[in-house]
Amino acid sequence: MKKVTIYTDGGCTGNPGPGGWGAVLSYGGQRKELSGGTIATTNNRMELQGAIAALGALKEPCEVDFYTDSQYVRQGITEWIAGWKRKGWVTTTKQAVKNAEQWKALDALAATHRIRWHWVRGHTGNEGNERCDQLCQSAIAEVKRRYSVAEIAGAVQDFQQERAAESGQGSLL
Repeated sequence: MKKVTIYTDGGCTGNPGPGGWGAVLSYGGQRKELSGGTIATTNNRMELQGAIAALGALKEPCEVDFYTDSQYVRQGITEWIAGWKRKGWVTTTKQAVKNAEQWKALDALAATHRIRWHWVRGHTGNEGNERCDQLCQSAIAEVKRRYSVAEIAGAVQDFQQERAAESGQGSLL
């Protein structure tokens, strides 16, 4: 099995707001960088998207050392997900698991690899984490260049309304 090292990061300006993610994959002497962004999202969704994209880029089962600065991602995939699946994707408080579709995608991708999940403190000079943050910030900047302030505001409002409807709470505005 190939041994791959992955670093990921995700974030957004405003929560929700324009978001981005970045990933750095290393195997042997090779390195691949990935990134992307979206007009309206949350920090957690972008953290998950970075992880999904990174694992999705692997072409065969691998042994992976996976580094994230997101306790949400690390704890979710290593501790919480088994209970969510057992309970039909609801939390211990009987609420729908947020970002369930992303969690399901990450779980399916993770199942094909042997992964050691590591948490790294963000913004402390870790080269892989810092590069992922740069990729993430560049993706956010590209989203902000591509869309007007009004378009972003409208997309964020739509996103909030969709999330409220999904949770049965009505409008958050």
